[in-house]
Amino acid sequence: MDGEVRLVPWGEDDFWLLRRANSPEMTEHLGGPESEEKLADRHRRYVELRVGRMYRVVLAEGEETAGSIGFWEREWRGGTVWETGWAVLPEFQGRGLAARAARAIVEEARAAGRHRWLHAFPKMTHSASGKVCERAGFTLLGPVDFEYPKGHWITCHDWRIELSGDVKG
Repeated sequence: MDGEVRLVPWGEDDFWLLRRANSPEMTEHLGGPESEEKLADRHRRYVELRVGRMYRVVLAEGEETAGSIGFWEREWRGGTVWETGWAVLPEFQGRGLAARAARAIVEEARAAGRHRWLHAFPKMTHSASGKVCERAGFTLLGPVDFEYPKGHWITCHDWRIELSGDVKG
């Protein structure tokens, strides 16, 4: 089906995607482009992530890489939850791919067990990411102050989806 995606685990050869997404346009809501050194550190963290996982978002038809998505642990409000975040390259935006990838990452986090909730924290001014959360089935809990990147406070929306009532967090 056109527009279907699959998630491919992040690998050593995927550094190019971080570079490609490191433009002012793509990082506008994330504090701006990062240095080559910070990108290399991020890539290493993605490759070595053992609790949670990063993925390339790949079009099922044609095998083109459209972006990235992942989930990882975060301490939040006295407990540990899964957090998710994504980036879709400009030429693939507006086609519903991020929402499809977000629904797929919900299933990956659910299968991983461990935590009851998966959260997303898009900047309040990033309405497209809010729409992704809504289309993927997340519930808006409201605004929160969030430190990202380190040392820079922004106001985000806290979106949450329940994975299972049987796990902690």
